[in-house]
Amino acid sequence: MADDIEIKADDGTVPPFATAPVGAVLGNAANALSAIGTVWIGLMMVMIVVDVIGRNLFNAPVTGVAEIAGRSVVAIVFLQIAAAVMQGRLTRADFLIRRIQRASPGMARFLDTLFALVGALVFAMILLASWPNMMEAWTTADFFGVQGVFTIPTFPFRVITVIGCSMALLACLYRATITWRTPNGAAA
Repeated sequence: MADDIEIKADDGTVPPFATAPVGAVLGNAANALSAIGTVWIGLMMVMIVVDVIGRNLFNAPVTGVAEIAGRSVVAIVFLQIAAAVMQGRLTRADFLIRRIQRASPGMARFLDTLFALVGALVFAMILLASWPNMMEAWTTADFFGVQGVFTIPTFPFRVITVIGCSMALLACLYRATITWRTPNGAAA
């Protein structure tokens, strides 16, 4: 039996607020979606390698790889973005935030909170724009690809966008709340 390894909140792999009940549930859900996205990346890599080998060695490419890969990139981003928000790993100018943190921790906390709230607003707008597309894809059985050659329904990809946006929106709101309530902000 393996020894239990204690993970400390300050080691950079687990956000310091992930032990709170809401943070733990939201963080675990975000990490589960991210894990699905990671597996999807691996499967997509295998699919592309098989296509390249088939195309170059046997003159027999795998049908639909370009279409699946194109839709998969967007789906993977939305599967993994909530975990990035929860872990404070979204792209930002850390050198500037750290400088502000040293000079004025309150201002850095305000900017981190504002960043999370703007993120929530962006994800809310994407969610509002994506919902009708998802419902339309469901009711019309929308497909993409070349009819008679390769088609795949758009609905699963649209659902992933809506779920990913919803999770990212909740993660941004949670992060804004925790950052604002923590004296030095949520350490990212």
